[in-house]
Amino acid sequence: MKNTILILAICLLLATSCNNEPNPFLVEKNHIGLLTDSTQVRELDAIFPNDSVVRYIAGDEFAGSVNTIEIFEKTGKKLLDLSPEEALDSTSVISSVRIMDERYKTEKQISTMSTFGDIKNAYKISKINNLINAVVVSVDEINASFTIDKNELPASLRFDMDSSIDEIQIPEKAKIKYFFIHW
Repeated sequence: MKNTILILAICLLLATSCNNEPNPFLVEKNHIGLLTDSTQVRELDAIFPNDSVVRYIAGDEFAGSVNTIEIFEKTGKKLLDLSPEEALDSTSVISSVRIMDERYKTEKQISTMSTFGDIKNAYKISKINNLINAVVVSVDEINASFTIDKNELPASLRFDMDSSIDEIQIPEKAKIKYFFIHW
């Protein structure tokens, strides 16, 4: 009887330990799925083998501008925009990731489908920047910046770029347009 229980416990332990595959849609401070803060541009095809990796080449290769790399599902749905530290360098690491797909979520379940209230309840807000058409909410805990369209704000805040916007001025139901992870 003891042997049966021991064998059953070992089988159960092996079955649960074999499922350590990383979640391809988990967003954390130093990685997004298999993409990490040390991932080089040349590794992207191996990380996204079932997706399309689109690299745009600027008209002037000597301009030194950063070229955005887009990741699409084979169905055409845009997943991510990646910005390498150096343009046209396959050994360059990714410096920021713009998350477009709602399946990408933080450990606290924040995604592009979340609201400002969700962010505020899950994380400590580090800073709020007032831009022309958007407000950017920064969360240092996960190196993230959440963009909220100014159309989500009260009319009195939409057109004044000089005003400082406080957390209490942003409606809880203001939707996230997209968010960035910076490394």
